[in-house]
Amino acid sequence: MRVVIAEDLALLRDGLTRILEAFGCQVVGAVDNGPSVLPALIAHRPDVAVLDVRLPPTFTDEGLQAAIRARAEIPGLPILVLSQHVEQLYARELLSDRLGGVGYLLKDRVSHVDQFVDAVRRVAAGGTVMDPEVVAQLLASRSGAGPLDELTPREREVLGLMAEGRSNAAVAARLFVTEKAVNKHINNIFSKLRMPPSTDDNRRVLAVLAYLHGEDGRRPRTPA
Repeated sequence: MRVVIAEDLALLRDGLTRILEAFGCQVVGAVDNGPSVLPALIAHRPDVAVLDVRLPPTFTDEGLQAAIRARAEIPGLPILVLSQHVEQLYARELLSDRLGGVGYLLKDRVSHVDQFVDAVRRVAAGGTVMDPEVVAQLLASRSGAGPLDELTPREREVLGLMAEGRSNAAVAARLFVTEKAVNKHINNIFSKLRMPPSTDDNRRVLAVLAYLHGEDGRRPRTPA
């Protein structure tokens, strides 16, 4: 598995490189600033990119902006965001793209190396990996009445677990209910969100996250 890393802190960048290589990955590029991200991704076309959000020169949202531009240049490029921050505007833009694997993890909540490497592999394989805190902030930031407000507390709980990338069996185990009950909740969620049901775990998560951007389900535009 070929990986490009974008991280400005030298120790962390080197640490990520060593960890991934120890697990059999090939780090084909490692950059430390925003302007270098897109050229590296286009040049190497990796199996997955691991990007920080805030990179030089402005330390705002260079990493996410580069990820969005890279997806435009290389449709379906798997992107795993690894950051200390949840940048909601650009996170929604990235997550609403239904092509390719995508993930968003918070650095201080990744407690095990195996957990991180598994997330990288899942995203590279086209899956979705979301930190529960990221999901919570995206859900909490929605304002105004809409279909999401029609969900019951249990359905919102199931929706949050879906957005983390959990399977029906994993949701059932977490909530101590049967898979049949989970299936019923998911069908209700899709019905209330005006979405056709889907058995594709990755697409259903991305569809939910795309919905969280706006009532009309249109893909958000990248701000100038």
